[in-house]
Amino acid sequence: MPQINATQIRKGTAIEVDGRILVVIDYTHLTPGKGQAQVQAKLRDLEDGKSYERRFRSVDRVEQVYIDRREMEYLYEDGQSAVFMDAETYEQSFISKEFLGDDFLYLAPNMKVTGEIYNGKLVNVALPATVDMLITETEPGLKGATVTNVQKPATLETGLKVKVPPFIEQGERIRVDTRTGEYLERAKE
Repeated sequence: MPQINATQIRKGTAIEVDGRILVVIDYTHLTPGKGQAQVQAKLRDLEDGKSYERRFRSVDRVEQVYIDRREMEYLYEDGQSAVFMDAETYEQSFISKEFLGDDFLYLAPNMKVTGEIYNGKLVNVALPATVDMLITETEPGLKGATVTNVQKPATLETGLKVKVPPFIEQGERIRVDTRTGEYLERAKE
């Protein structure tokens, strides 16, 4: 496996540390006034799904691991797992809902995602930046309400709860940012 400097890691990079395959969820370059630069990385273990924080010195080298990324479609929930289908081979793969965590609430049937495959096994899914979802429950909309900083709670088709402006009504489709969980706009039909 090729080695890279710790300063070259980016979000989505897969690395091997202490025999474990980890994917970088987020990173920050730290340059203190004295001493050498460092990289603070938030990592997810592909085996157990747990997140870790790790600090690397700028001179540290890490083993980069190549992960195959393929277009997949979310099909359905099967008890404790989510079922995905490879868009090319139509092969189905399972990944536990516990491993997906809160990301599971952004999955709607037939949604396209990027599957991350290591050694022939689906180890993670990367959601699109935004998803369009149906509001199944919210307070009635206010007539004449315009955009303000006041928001009301809404429950979406998957059970995800978000805050929406007062003019949004039940039955509407909205666009939600999967990174922050925030309402962005009404979905374009």
